[in-house]
Amino acid sequence: MRKLEEIESFQLHGGQQHIYRHASQACCCDMVFALYLPPKANTQAVPLLWYLSGLTCTHENAMTKAHLQYHAAKHGIAIVYPDTSPRGDAVADDQAYDLGQGAGFYVNATQKPWQNNYKMYDYIVDELPALLVQFDNLDMSRQAITGHSMGGHGALTIAMNNQKLYSSLSAFAPICNPTASDWGRKQLTAYLGEDESTWQKHDASLLLADCGWKSDILIDQGCADSFLDLLCPQALSAAIAQKNQPATIRFHQGYDHSYFFVCSFVADHVQFHAQKLAN
Repeated sequence: MRKLEEIESFQLHGGQQHIYRHASQACCCDMVFALYLPPKANTQAVPLLWYLSGLTCTHENAMTKAHLQYHAAKHGIAIVYPDTSPRGDAVADDQAYDLGQGAGFYVNATQKPWQNNYKMYDYIVDELPALLVQFDNLDMSRQAITGHSMGGHGALTIAMNNQKLYSSLSAFAPICNPTASDWGRKQLTAYLGEDESTWQKHDASLLLADCGWKSDILIDQGCADSFLDLLCPQALSAAIAQKNQPATIRFHQGYDHSYFFVCSFVADHVQFHAQKLAN
């Protein structure tokens, strides 16, 4: 089993908030992630909720701002917060905030200079779960996934491409149609190349119209979100209608794209996943 180095640990809502570093084979660099274990994990194995973060974020943003741990403690759910990209002096980067470090887009890059490190799809789907099995107090047969913005895109696309892995799926203000948005076309071209057929599995609206999701989906979106034109929620709504997909998309007047928006509705998402994971 590959070694995890614990960087810090804090008591929180009766449970433990851990931060770990490890050498990633997928990303060819050291990666950091956070893991919250609720009080219930002291006596039995608990299910796991993945929280994928958005552009510019590390593991720390949601860990400190989204307030999932309070609700996870009540429902007996662990939370894992991965980073959003590989990092380090030897890792390719870009001056723009929406490409390179902090902007992995949860894909496996095939193009230079990104292909050596930017394997975030494999990291989330394969490598990090394989590391987490060493925790006896995690029930890896019960996993759920959510995310915000770029992380919402990651949650939706990874879940629909790996339907046996996750019991439930939700998202906060996700990038819904990256093949038709400037938050997508730029990054998919850079990471995957100009052949747009390779992009399809990373577009939630296209995936949902094609294969759907096995259960209902919960999505929250702020109406005062300054990035609405880049997120394209209308494309996902149309795909939901086309597929007759069970889903709840809630548009909230006055809410923006920030963690103030996320933490306002995170209780509903944790409860949504808790009910699915219990079954």
